[in-house]
Amino acid sequence: MNGAEYLVSFLEKKGVEYIFGYPGGSVIFLYDVLGRSGLKHILTRHEQGAVHAADGYARVTGKPGVCFATSGPGATNLVTGIANAYLDSVPLIAVTGQVNLDSIGRDAFQEADIIGITMPITKHSYMVKKMDELPSVLEEAWNVATTGRPGPVLIDMPKDIFAGTVDSQVGLEKKYSRKVPLKNGLSEQLDKVVAALHEAKRPLVMVGGGVVSGQASEIIREFVNYTKMPVVTTLMGKGAFPDTAENCLGMVGMHGMPAANLTLNSSDVLIALGVRFSDRITGKPENFLPETTIIHVDIDPAELSKNVVADIPVVCDVAKFLTEMLSRLKKKGLEFATKEWLQEVTIFKEKYPLLYEKEGGLKPQTVIEEVARQVGDKVVVVTDVGQHQMFVAQFYPIGKTRNFVTSGGLGTMGFGLPAAIGAAFGKTNEAVALFTGDGSIQMNIQELATIANHQLPLKVFILNNSCLGMVRQWQELFFKGHYASTLFDSNPDFVRLANAYGIKALRAGETDDISEIVAEAFRLPGPVIVDCAVCQGENVLPIIPPGGKLNEMLGRWKGEAHISRIS
Repeated sequence: MNGAEYLVSFLEKKGVEYIFGYPGGSVIFLYDVLGRSGLKHILTRHEQGAVHAADGYARVTGKPGVCFATSGPGATNLVTGIANAYLDSVPLIAVTGQVNLDSIGRDAFQEADIIGITMPITKHSYMVKKMDELPSVLEEAWNVATTGRPGPVLIDMPKDIFAGTVDSQVGLEKKYSRKVPLKNGLSEQLDKVVAALHEAKRPLVMVGGGVVSGQASEIIREFVNYTKMPVVTTLMGKGAFPDTAENCLGMVGMHGMPAANLTLNSSDVLIALGVRFSDRITGKPENFLPETTIIHVDIDPAELSKNVVADIPVVCDVAKFLTEMLSRLKKKGLEFATKEWLQEVTIFKEKYPLLYEKEGGLKPQTVIEEVARQVGDKVVVVTDVGQHQMFVAQFYPIGKTRNFVTSGGLGTMGFGLPAAIGAAFGKTNEAVALFTGDGSIQMNIQELATIANHQLPLKVFILNNSCLGMVRQWQELFFKGHYASTLFDSNPDFVRLANAYGIKALRAGETDDISEIVAEAFRLPGPVIVDCAVCQGENVLPIIPPGGKLNEMLGRWKGEAHISRIS
């Protein structure tokens, strides 16, 4: 086989179904083979669309997403998407073409050092320089992307490697692996964890994205049901434990639920499962839970005590940790959540519900709540990045694992539309609801052509406030209302634009019946865009001001007419 045939055969044997990509000169041999294979190629309209679509596919399926791009600009157009997958621990295989071996380093046409460019944002980057290395490189790359903490890998293949002949048997005999999993730290730490919980009066569980990627959703529910501990989630952990569960307090952090932040601030023992302790949760690390015993469980030892010093660090797969813990607790008959602590948590929930002013125009929260009311967990929920992302995290309860897709660590505007495409191919039996903004959607709006081409069941709700809402909000609250380059003087007519792509579109404004418009969007077959003219001045509340602590939120509280600091 030539290199292209071997690569396609390898992906077929791994069970890959979809490839997202965009062809070019250095991958022409690859596309010639791909076009005659059993793999389904989804032609996006930009390489960034391809990598985000592969990312979205991976998030909803748990399988590696695969994308192809040509050399030079094709490869560099993948960079943002690779970085996005890296920060959110998404398994991704990016295959890029490269100029011929004898042209590398000579500034050949469409040459770029994509290995050097992506080295900081991949788990590993490979360049195949010899034919007999190809089988081993592909096998190792797949294992690196999918084992341990998942993440993206990049395989750069010169044009003549695609065209050359590879002896698969020779390559397999030289199989190697430079990536060896680190030892498990569970056995040494388990007694310490049990002892800390035994002394706890106000224990709390924090669920992060590692619970999703570690396939620990079922065992975390069993663990919590047994211990009765309250639960908070990170943005990436949303859905790993049902938002609708009685003891789930929702998302913590800068725009977290009031009760969740107050409970976290009051806890004396925290079990943090698969979290990064990002600055959006901790604020200033030195101010974060100074009196709390922190048990941090993560499969990646690099995350332990990186941002927050863990009192009991545990290098372990989250599912294995919870299984062992639950077994130990049941043998001893131990339960930890005290009645007094649960009563205190209930008071937080009752005293500080999530509120917003419903009068004075169509509010983004209203649109989100209405979609949630009508379709709930029957759809995959995808967001772009901005105010709408936080509104969805606050007001759309997610009850199923891998049914919530968002860009967490990198915060990539333009992620939503192509990620929703990948999600639609990943879960073909479910519709997809995308919440985006008028700023975000225009960053990859060309992917409307991909949606129209495949007639995907994708319902796009543009929360159109004619501005860059999150930056505008910060300018209002912290820069004395100096709205520098955040208000859009003109936007396209999104309904007419959708129609130009052959996509059905609806409008929603202050005087329209939003419930009927949402129902119509889901009644219509195929893709539908709903342009929602929402209030420009609506802010995401609560918010922890820069440098503030978890209990220093600004918000609209029950019985108070104005925004104030929590009391």
